[in-house]
Amino acid sequence: MAHPLHPPDHAAVLAEVRTTRRAGVVGLRGLATPELSRVAALKSSGAAGSRPLTVEELLRAAVARTGGGTLRDAAELSLGLADGTRDRPAADRRRLAARVYGVSVERFRKHHELMVLGQVAEQVLLIAAEAAAGERRPDPADAPAHFALPAAHRVLTPLVHGRRATVTVHVHSVDLLRDIDVVVSPSNVYFALPAPYKSSVAATLRRAGARKDPTGALVEDHLHDELREWAVRNGMPGRAALPGTVAATSAGALGDQGVRRVYHAATAVPRPDSNDYDVRPVDVTRSVTAVFALLARESPAHTPPLRSLCLPLLGAGRGGLTPVESFGALWTAVEAELARGAPWDIHLVVRRPARADLVARLLAGPGTAPAAGGV
Repeated sequence: MAHPLHPPDHAAVLAEVRTTRRAGVVGLRGLATPELSRVAALKSSGAAGSRPLTVEELLRAAVARTGGGTLRDAAELSLGLADGTRDRPAADRRRLAARVYGVSVERFRKHHELMVLGQVAEQVLLIAAEAAAGERRPDPADAPAHFALPAAHRVLTPLVHGRRATVTVHVHSVDLLRDIDVVVSPSNVYFALPAPYKSSVAATLRRAGARKDPTGALVEDHLHDELREWAVRNGMPGRAALPGTVAATSAGALGDQGVRRVYHAATAVPRPDSNDYDVRPVDVTRSVTAVFALLARESPAHTPPLRSLCLPLLGAGRGGLTPVESFGALWTAVEAELARGAPWDIHLVVRRPARADLVARLLAGPGTAPAAGGV
């Protein structure tokens, strides 16, 4: 078995997940799964007094984090985690999973299945990273003297075309940002904002940008109302924009925190007859490129000029992209902008330290992030 501190290898984890698919969870006891077993043990060690986590429980936790919808359903069926499938033959489980996507068994085997299992492996890696980073920490009062909380802000200096750039990573909710000129909000192609009580980046920004009276009652829904006005001005109410379109609004109440503009980037295309979305890496790149173009046009009209820009990992939520896919697509546009000597102050915002660790690893290379489909 690999050293317990050695990070798990994606290829090895994916191979074990694929082996589990063939055997089903009912056959796990007879399988050799050293990487999955090591991650399960690592996660268990973070909670004092807890019993050891089984590989099946680890897989269930990983599948639960895939975001729901067809991806989660297909993963549960493929691995035998769905009700009534535990002892079904692998061929039956594959057939049921193919139905989720409405494709033939052969099409599912060649394309969808590897994507689904790859997403499960990605979540296993994130679970491992979180456990290694100690996200579930003991009470600080009982911690040793060297105990320290994860940094809420990290300054990275990646090499971009022979020059050092500065990228600040904020590790907290997007509504806690301060003194950032422009914050980018992911949007669907209809520029319809989610309900403010939801937990997405767009919903959080909508909620934070709204004005409320002293009792908490809504007075002005700035981002929602301005975005609707933008759609009317551009002849688009009820009509889908092209992916990559960017709409600008004020920051509403976020102006009190030094945020001056919100750029809504249309990256998500709703699936017909469902609550799910599709986001393509190429549309993330196109959106971020459009964000920079809009920033260049708007900046001189403001006093002082707009300079700082903060990006979330577009499409890495319900859009279905892995964090690596999202960052790879996003960084393609950021790197091109920095390479030409653009003056922007670049920021990224993520909620979890494990995502910040991932970004730091991706930017630690020779100046290029992996391709959008890589892991």
